[in-house]
Amino acid sequence: MEIGSKIKRLRQQLNLSQSELADRCELTKGYISQLENDLTSPSIATLMDILSALGTSPSEFFKKDDDARVTFSENDFIEKHDDGMVFKWIIPNAQKNEMEPVLVELLPAASTPLDFPHEGEEFGYVLEGRICITLGESKYNCKKGETFYYTANKSHNIKNTGKTLARFIWISTPPNF
Repeated sequence: MEIGSKIKRLRQQLNLSQSELADRCELTKGYISQLENDLTSPSIATLMDILSALGTSPSEFFKKDDDARVTFSENDFIEKHDDGMVFKWIIPNAQKNEMEPVLVELLPAASTPLDFPHEGEEFGYVLEGRICITLGESKYNCKKGETFYYTANKSHNIKNTGKTLARFIWISTPPNF
């Protein structure tokens, strides 16, 4: 980790000059410059003073930058095959996020398991085929190019009602799959 560049970035986010940061920490502007250019390393006590002046904690400062991935390929997908159904988690570890997208493939007459009522909402987009969403006692048909959306407060599942493969993106928030 390049401590100096991170200190510089934090200082600039606060619109502080090197002189202002140095004054707050009882250091010289030259020392701050050397530190930010990774020409010197601070003692633990000096680093604590600098972090305090920058309004951050050691744990926050040393936390690994969130280099969250933005794109994923088929090599990243996790698949589960079960009774005419394929679940593909298309965003690895999405259950830690606020929504969880899954690509579902159903053979003719296959259906997802019954999902019991839970908090949250679910959305889907049908990529191919025909499906029927059962939500409590009600049934809703949906075909290629159409979407569905519901609050998951009733038992629900999805069945392929066509004669060909049905594929759809199914997103749950919060993650439930």
